[in-house]
Amino acid sequence: MIVKVETSSLYVHIPFCASKCYYCDFNSYVSTSDVMDRYLDGLDRELEAVSAAYLHKPLQTVFFGGGTPTIFDARQSERMMEMLHRHFKMADGVEISVESNPGTVDLEKLRVLKDGGVNRLSFGVQSFDNDLLVKLGRLHDRDAVYRSWELARQAGFQSINLDLMFGLPGQTVETLEGTLKALIELGPEHVSAYSLKVEEGTPFYTWYERGKLILPHEDEEVQMYHLVMDTFRANGYDMYEISNYAKPGHRSRHNQVYWRNEPYMATGSGAHGYVDGVRYVNQKDVPQYISTTVSGERPVTETEAIDEAIQREDTMILGLRLIEGVTFERFRARHGTEMLDVFAAPIRKYEARGLLTVDETGVRLTEQGIFLANEVFAEFLGAGE
Repeated sequence: MIVKVETSSLYVHIPFCASKCYYCDFNSYVSTSDVMDRYLDGLDRELEAVSAAYLHKPLQTVFFGGGTPTIFDARQSERMMEMLHRHFKMADGVEISVESNPGTVDLEKLRVLKDGGVNRLSFGVQSFDNDLLVKLGRLHDRDAVYRSWELARQAGFQSINLDLMFGLPGQTVETLEGTLKALIELGPEHVSAYSLKVEEGTPFYTWYERGKLILPHEDEEVQMYHLVMDTFRANGYDMYEISNYAKPGHRSRHNQVYWRNEPYMATGSGAHGYVDGVRYVNQKDVPQYISTTVSGERPVTETEAIDEAIQREDTMILGLRLIEGVTFERFRARHGTEMLDVFAAPIRKYEARGLLTVDETGVRLTEQGIFLANEVFAEFLGAGE
């Protein structure tokens, strides 16, 4: 059945990693090259099925996430890109991003990805402090970051994101300053900087529950967030989302699809898609995913039709993550109603508290509101009726 929808974004999940980090709750597995080849067999069939299932324009954004997509060797990476182009047309100027971990790339693999159309890399650096990297369960060290960076530049990549974490066990404002200094000296085009979230089902969660994971005090974590914001703003980066910073022309176009609550197709084990007002989830178990997809079936295990009230709430909660906020025009075009007719109560409440700014164009978080964003977001839940 063809679903009548118009989307131009695709997420592809590659669930394999060299090891599982202590804080990670993503759908990721340690596996063998043979299993990875069979996974690509299934992914090939799923890409074909998804391309046929949804009406879509030539793709404007593609994101290969994980896991660690660059755990594939050069042959597998070439096959991954060939499959993408065989099943989907690309728009002129398409953004194709690939997540990577330092130490998982070589020049041959990077050139294969570049030749396949990848024009944006995202390295999960997290820290330049070797002791902290060990505490996180990361396999790479500071030197591996520099080696991978040089290889990426040598391969011709001109748009590189580095992921950074703060609020880590044993981290201080001073050690974070050292990481920020090293990162600024490299000069990536984009930085994603997130505070640590201790997620259930991870080793960190177990240790935290047992009192064995000592994290920075909340006041110190706020200091760290201020330091991150001030450092990047002072060095030519535009803070365009509460955790993301970009040099001019290098904002993540794919992630803005999520924050603007726009539709996107998704493939791969455990992937979540959102098309025509319906969210769907794929099988997480890799053997089951392979078995289902190679037989020609789609691996969807859950679907949920999102009613209009929840869609309106999502537009606000996700959109307010953007520093530009949500414009009245975009809300009206998306939902056919006026934002203040639906959400006057939470908007006026947090405008009065100085956490939201309302002007003639729309609504956005204030500087103070950025630090209390989750409290603001929670007020929109259930308010979209």
